Amino acid sequence: MSVLRVEVRDRVAVFTLDRPERLNAIGSETVGLLRDALADVREDDSVRALVLAGAGRAFSAGADLGEMETFTTPGQFRAFVGRLTDAYALLENFPKPSVAAVHGFAFGGGLELALACDLRVAERGARLGLPEMKLGVLPGAGGTQRLPRLVPPAIAKQMILTGEPIDAERAYTLGLVNELAEPGEALKAAETLAARLAAGAPLALAAGKRLIDHGLGMDLETAIAYERETVSVLFSTEDRAEGLKAFRERRPGEFRGA
Repeated sequence: MSVLRVEVRDRVAVFTLDRPERLNAIGSETVGLLRDALADVREDDSVRALVLAGAGRAFSAGADLGEMETFTTPGQFRAFVGRLTDAYALLENFPKPSVAAVHGFAFGGGLELALACDLRVAERGARLGLPEMKLGVLPGAGGTQRLPRLVPPAIAKQMILTGEPIDAERAYTLGLVNELAEPGEALKAAETLAARLAAGAPLALAAGKRLIDHGLGMDLETAIAYERETVSVLFSTEDRAEGLKAFRERRPGEFRGA
């Protein structure tokens, strides 16, 4: 049985971490399958958005400690962390928007996976944390960098330096979680949100992600110029013409990504 299950429902691809007996611990096998699945979905024009979920009673307990315990040199650990960070970067930079569906808990590398998604839905009572400090290390798959870009730096420092988790309600208040779901409803809520994203024009969705992610690293004047050039290109697309026509006809747009 694969440790990553991929299903396409309408225009949404659902990637499910499927190691419930190990609380969906993320190891090299999972990372390799994630990279392959992203490559497949990238070429599938029928898929417009992604959902990342976990089987069993949690989203993910984090990186696979069993695999890590086999390492005997820092180089082996560095290579392992590199595989995780590379895969998470592919997800973060993926042209199609992604939503993490968090239930139970998302710890360590599991939370880092959710942080690499564009949006996050979490069930009430779910816990999110980076507990690596309690093991004498630190998050190594983007946690120290992505978390303080999503929550106030002082909150990120508290979570990382104490290793203590926060609940979904607190995460929602901080803006780390976009939507709260009732217990047992995270996946359904994430798919509903992803379907709303999938209804958008593909070229505009990809451009919107780039503008926000890249623009944050620019000064305001440069970022606005980048925005102006990007939307000017979008103006010449068939989807832009379809969007205007659909608006006038008071119907949903039928976008083709052209």
